[in-house]
Amino acid sequence: MPHSFGLRARTRHLFSRDFRQKGSIPLSTYLKNYKVGDIVDIKANGAVHKGMPHKYYHGKTGIIYNVTKSSVGIIVHKIVGSRYIEKRVNIRVEHIKHSNCRLEFLERVKANRAKKEEAKSKGESFNLKRIPVQPRTAHTVSAVDNAPINISPVPYEALV
Repeated sequence: MPHSFGLRARTRHLFSRDFRQKGSIPLSTYLKNYKVGDIVDIKANGAVHKGMPHKYYHGKTGIIYNVTKSSVGIIVHKIVGSRYIEKRVNIRVEHIKHSNCRLEFLERVKANRAKKEEAKSKGESFNLKRIPVQPRTAHTVSAVDNAPINISPVPYEALV
C-alpha cells in the first residue's frame, strides 16, 4: 500500500517514456510555434523534470493564454467537488503538443466554403445544415432463389 503523497507519487508508468521513444528529445519539439488561443494537450515527458505539470494535468486539454521563451501558460478546467475551476498552469514546451480536437471542424469549414463557392457559381441555394444518419428504408426480401435455412446449435464435444 503506498504511503507517500509527493508530487510524483504513483507515476512509475504514467511518466515513463514509450517503447522506442526513450533517449534525446527531437529538435522539432522545441521548434513548434505556440500562439495565444491555441488548444494543446498536456502529456508530461519523463525525461525533462523542469517545468513538468502535476500528474493531475497529464492527459488534459487546455488553451494557451501566455507564451514565454521556453514555456507556455495554459488554462485548464479542473473539477473540484461539483464545479469547474479555471486553473492556470505554466508548463515547458516538452510536455505539450498541439491538440487534434479541432482538425475535423477546420476541415468541415474548408469543405463548406468550397461547396458554397461552387453553389454560388452555379446560382443555386446552399444549405449548411448537417442531417443525422437516417434509418434505413424499408424493403422486402424475396424467397425466390433464396430459400430460408434452418440453423441449429452444434452439440458440445469434449476433445480430451
